Amino acid sequence: MRTSSGRAIGSGSLMALTMALTLLGIGAVPAHAESVRDQQWHLDAMKADEMWKVSKGEGIVVAVIDSGVDKSIPDLRGQVLPGKDFSLLDGDENNDIDNHGTGMAALIAGTGARGPQQGSFGLAPKAKILPIRIPYNEERWAKNGVKESFSESMAKAIRYAADSDAKIINISVANARKPGPELAEAVRYALSKNKLIFAGVGNTADEGNAVEYPAATPGVVGVGGLNSKASWWEKSQTGPQVDLAAPAENITNACTGGTQLCEGSGTSSATALMSASAALIWSKHPDWTNNQVLRVMLNTAGKPKSGKARTDSIGYGAVRPRIALASPGDPGPADVYPLPDLAAAEASASPSASASASASAAPAPSDGVQKPATQVPAASSEEGGNTMLWIGLGIGAAVLVGGAVTALVLRSRRRGALPPVPPSAPAVPPYAPYGPPQGGPYQPQQHQQQHQPPHGS
Repeated sequence: MRTSSGRAIGSGSLMALTMALTLLGIGAVPAHAESVRDQQWHLDAMKADEMWKVSKGEGIVVAVIDSGVDKSIPDLRGQVLPGKDFSLLDGDENNDIDNHGTGMAALIAGTGARGPQQGSFGLAPKAKILPIRIPYNEERWAKNGVKESFSESMAKAIRYAADSDAKIINISVANARKPGPELAEAVRYALSKNKLIFAGVGNTADEGNAVEYPAATPGVVGVGGLNSKASWWEKSQTGPQVDLAAPAENITNACTGGTQLCEGSGTSSATALMSASAALIWSKHPDWTNNQVLRVMLNTAGKPKSGKARTDSIGYGAVRPRIALASPGDPGPADVYPLPDLAAAEASASPSASASASASAAPAPSDGVQKPATQVPAASSEEGGNTMLWIGLGIGAAVLVGGAVTALVLRSRRRGALPPVPPSAPAVPPYAPYGPPQGGPYQPQQHQQQHQPPHGS
């Protein structure tokens, strides 16, 4: 999904970035940024240099289902594995047809190899990328173009990733049309293969706030966006499909073509950073299952200032891989998916469900979200920024570890608080609470614009 926020970096944005980093307790950016790495504020906010002493994502493959990944750019050389091209266009999975998938791959696994001035880094620089190019945007609707639906194309790509060596599936694309059953089936198949799936929830909260897929598919972790002040990014879709949030505003990364540097805002970037966060954790704990990695991410997320277990803006909170690496707590049962939507969907579709419940598993209300028996309060104005989100320690994080999801028979995608932790389950160390596409049938989650190299390069 394209947004109007992609732009060249100028003095105004540098001043705003300096103020934001000061609020986050990180320190000011020089008047003229010394390097591209200096402009990657999200790495400083998430304390990447500190995390890299523990984990860089080594041994983890992330499948990037997108517009293709250009493996020739310096920051991705040696990082991109042979993948799959489902597109009908010329080239293969290494031809980025929209200058989008390359940027997502760079945010995950960029190495900075372009040099000290122009090199950009991914959050998990020793992870590897499996590129999967799908029929994309204009190609899908062109004369004599792709005949299958978005849902069918995405299901094929997810199944390919599920059968690969990738542990994490990154999907920074979205579609607001209700998908066919093949998408949900592919997601369940991938989960059965011990995969984690992250997808951006969309960038049009201010333009209708449509429910988009696959982020809203049960079993997919829907990723919302945060701004540089650690608050909800105002364009990030809200609703029960939001599970976790990550930085989404003014993100700088390597890309293809031109200067090979892009800046933009969108839940695409947030999704890539979420996937990279999971790679860091899984690399340190290779024996964990997908469920355990996700449970630890949920447990250690920065919580809303309001104290709610989740909100419709940031889900269960802001991802904090640094906390997950330092004090993960009990990862809980290996075979229990820790979010309620999957169990709810399976319960409503089971033969033992009532006739009305079974019928409700297919059709949905006009807003695309099946309504729960008990509504979870929507996000409130309390979700303002809190400078301790990224770096602080304190009290207030809700504990979600342990326990099978036994009470989740709601016929909905509403993601409320998980069941209480059994008394025997060890508690996760407490951390600081934190406050806080539509327009076309098939859209990438963000569009970044090229910008000039930083001063001195």
